[in-house]
Amino acid sequence: MPVRLAELLLEAGAPAGILQVVHGDKEMVDAILDHPAIAAVSFVGSSAIAQYVSGRGTSNGKRVQAMGGAKNHGIVMPDADLDQVVKDLAGAAYGSAGERCMALPVVVAVGAATADAIRERMVKAIAAMRVGVSTDADAAYGPVVTAVHKARIEGWIQTAVDEGAELVVDGRGFALQGHEGGFFVGPTLIDHVTTDMASYHEEIFGPVLQIVRAESFEEALSLPSKHQYGNGVAIFTRNGHAAREFAARVNVGMVGINVPIPVPVAYHSFGGWKRSAFADHNQHGPEGVRFWTKVKTVTARWPDGSVDGGNAFVIPTMG
Repeated sequence: MPVRLAELLLEAGAPAGILQVVHGDKEMVDAILDHPAIAAVSFVGSSAIAQYVSGRGTSNGKRVQAMGGAKNHGIVMPDADLDQVVKDLAGAAYGSAGERCMALPVVVAVGAATADAIRERMVKAIAAMRVGVSTDADAAYGPVVTAVHKARIEGWIQTAVDEGAELVVDGRGFALQGHEGGFFVGPTLIDHVTTDMASYHEEIFGPVLQIVRAESFEEALSLPSKHQYGNGVAIFTRNGHAAREFAARVNVGMVGINVPIPVPVAYHSFGGWKRSAFADHNQHGPEGVRFWTKVKTVTARWPDGSVDGGNAFVIPTMG
């Protein structure tokens, strides 16, 4: 895709060399991070690599955007509109096969009744969900990116089971007729996930939704705040006070209120906290302008020939 974008840019008349697509491994990355002619580096990927890019790039005096992983939480209060919540969760957890940094792979249900109701509704929503190819307009999502990543996702599902979570809907072994060799993973639902599980701490990056049960608002608030990632979070509630309290106190960079994927419009800044973002620059909006530009401050004075016929120097002022 990047190569094709570069080809289209040239076809549109852009000067050759204005956009370059380079393929390579760590050796190429290090060359970019070390080259004196490169002033800024923008990266999106795993947190470990983002931290490496940030450290090496900034040590070489470069401006760096380094976006890492995510484990976004959706907090569901007992007063939420559960029918709407399930619609939102279905799209946010499974859309794009869960392969996006703003996916919502963890739902934190406040109260056992809330958790049971979400689980029941999600099972029905999954049963009605269609997995297909990109040309299928009715498909909720398609295959994951590679066979290796498919195996990784399925490995995390097994890890959750081994850790003691309850596998409610198992998406492993899904096969699409006519595309049996495709890298498909069916929608998966896992309940009774706890905070001591590796499958909770790490980013699965696939069509897997985990249910964590909380007894109170305070407990639900603490979960995304304590998590190693701090990219995005959402709260579903009809209570304005709860929403304001949550937004003010949660230790996460982007917050949605009844918005399952809290991606701000482009003239606001986009970026997470903790191990979801490194260096000092976020993306879009004022942060994007700051990343791509440098401040230049000019202080000047001009000779004024009207003072006794000489060349007095004065600082211009506005009258």
